[in-house]
Amino acid sequence: MGGISIWQLLIVLAILILIFGTKKLKNLGSDLGGAVKGFKEAVDKDEEQKDGEGQAKAIQEEKKDDKSA
Repeated sequence: MGGISIWQLLIVLAILILIFGTKKLKNLGSDLGGAVKGFKEAVDKDEEQKDGEGQAKAIQEEKKDDKSA
């Protein structure tokens, strides 16, 4: 009762094709794919930056420990 069947999805897809046409849907799909790709790249870049900052702090703490010993 709560699930969506394949037939319901096909009907919705057919209605979308009738309303927007295949060319617009193709453009929308490629735009959405590009946005997702850009988001993933930004997340990966942010994670790399955080990893780099964490490593730099660890090296600085090691140097401080070496000087104090």
